[in-house]
Amino acid sequence: MTDHSADARESARVEAVLACGILDTADDPKFDRLTRLACHALGVPMALVSIVDDRRQWFKSRHGLDARETPRQWAFCNYAIQGTEPFIVEDAAADPLFANNPLVTGHPFIRFYAGAPLFDRSGYALGTLCVLDVVPRRIDAAQIAVLQDLAHFCSHIITSDADASASAVAA
Repeated sequence: MTDHSADARESARVEAVLACGILDTADDPKFDRLTRLACHALGVPMALVSIVDDRRQWFKSRHGLDARETPRQWAFCNYAIQGTEPFIVEDAAADPLFANNPLVTGHPFIRFYAGAPLFDRSGYALGTLCVLDVVPRRIDAAQIAVLQDLAHFCSHIITSDADASASAVAA
């Protein structure tokens, strides 16, 4: 049986992603600063600003990872955007949901993931600010709070940039 309300919510979420105008845009130092700061604050080698559309996760910013996008079905962020709180995987290789994921079994060999959703003003999850490591790890409540604060700031930048673009088009 199909959950039509879930389908409608996902369609509206994807529309919100498209409406914010961030997909496939140029690198932006504002976001690069956030990913560098996330790596430093959480002591991890990789951080991403990941935007999730209907078929892929695209990286607006990436620190410590060369890939520009991955298929959505591989995306840890696909799970993170389903809720309002950070989604954490302490050891992906030991987690039945992720143990066979190509991002775990192959490059970049992800073992740890923590992602905080990025929301637009209507409450739609556009993607995540996430941190990754090649070794299993745990993060404490203070580190989770830092990740959430950085994600909140990232969401603000995305919505402010979208508002500025809309104002420029209207002018």
